[in-house]
Amino acid sequence: MAAKKAPIDNESDGGAPVRVPRHIAVIPDGNRRWAKKRLLPAAAGHRAGVEAFKKLLSNCADRGVKYVTFYAFSTENWKRSETEVGALMKLLLDNLVNVEKLLGENRKKVRFLISGDRSALGDELLKAIGETERKTGDNSDLTAVLCINYGGRDEIVHAARKLAEDAAKGIILPGDIDETVFSRCLYEDVPDPDLIIRTSGEQRISNFMLWQAAYAEFYFSDVLWPDFGAEELDRAIAEFERRRRRYGA
Repeated sequence: MAAKKAPIDNESDGGAPVRVPRHIAVIPDGNRRWAKKRLLPAAAGHRAGVEAFKKLLSNCADRGVKYVTFYAFSTENWKRSETEVGALMKLLLDNLVNVEKLLGENRKKVRFLISGDRSALGDELLKAIGETERKTGDNSDLTAVLCINYGGRDEIVHAARKLAEDAAKGIILPGDIDETVFSRCLYEDVPDPDLIIRTSGEQRISNFMLWQAAYAEFYFSDVLWPDFGAEELDRAIAEFERRRRRYGA
């Protein structure tokens, strides 16, 4: 096993502080192209993508990142073939049921939260989600938000509907609704991402974290997701460190 890399949030080679993102969000693109290049079925690419996800969690924990959000299955992914959707759902189920194996040596460090519309998910997967959140709930080193049946627009509609219902019941006054109140009605109440990474050379947001991405920095990598490892993560963090975030000032 390769030696762990020390966290990089203390000093760079020049002695200056290195700013590690508190929250990294990932759009993991390229599983199917990775498989096609190797004359393998799409499912093989998705399995390789799970291995890259495991490495991501470990590498982020080692570097002092506190939150990772991962776009596992979008609301648009239902449009794929029945065979591929079924394989993806089984892959999600198998890894959540065996979350200790998924996390390995990080099983006492990583807390899982599942974000998205759960109404379309099967009973087995819903049970596994509940068990995973319960089993990992006391872990505090790294929070991993796994987005399943997630869409940014859907999330915003969900929040708006909840606030409208609360206003109709007199629980909240319309004039009291501000950005902070709205944010608390999103699927998961975690800090906005500092850095959003998309792999495989594509440069679009694909309905991911539309509200939360307002001031995120973006890093687009040409690497296909199954090949994304520590070296490419460090490139993304180094690029983030070079940026100067002004938040409109």
